[in-house]
Amino acid sequence: MITLGLTGSIGMGKSTVAAMFAELGVPVFDADAAVHRLQGPAGRVVAAIERAFPSTTGAQGVDRTALSEAVLADPDAIRRLEAIVHPAVGEERAAFLAEHADAALVVFDVPLLFETGGDRAVDKVAVVSAAAAVQRARVLGRAGMSEAKLDAILARQLPDADKRARADVVIPTDVPLSQTRAAVAAVVACLLGARDS
Repeated sequence: MITLGLTGSIGMGKSTVAAMFAELGVPVFDADAAVHRLQGPAGRVVAAIERAFPSTTGAQGVDRTALSEAVLADPDAIRRLEAIVHPAVGEERAAFLAEHADAALVVFDVPLLFETGGDRAVDKVAVVSAAAAVQRARVLGRAGMSEAKLDAILARQLPDADKRARADVVIPTDVPLSQTRAAVAAVVACLLGARDS
């Protein structure tokens, strides 16, 4: 099995690219989706998050806005939150690998792949990238997003140029979708070809 880490900063189009891998039959582990499940109604980490950050959860699970406000400007709080969430995500990842043990290629869609050292746990890394102006416009178009919140998020992420420099492959998303889709297909063909040769 070849493991491909898929990453990119906020607003780069990573979810779109992950869906393209899935359309080609490649199993995709979505770390963000795992976090949403874990933090959703009756999620496994909700009680621990409430104990660590009171008044950030409710009947629907974690109130992401309240939790973001509680931790975003506090590195110690972020580390405490990660200590709760990351082990649970690791368990989800292990279950995914067991479920897809026969797959030739799997993708791990992880927003903070480099920042958490996750790049050391995969065979190859693909970085999804777009021009900074495109990224900013995409993110600021989201509900509840502000310039200040975007800047705080970007401050926690490795700069795009650094991610591209560390990547085995860069997948552009500020081009027509057909070009991005072709780039994804080329990555799959290359990785599976290398495996079979």
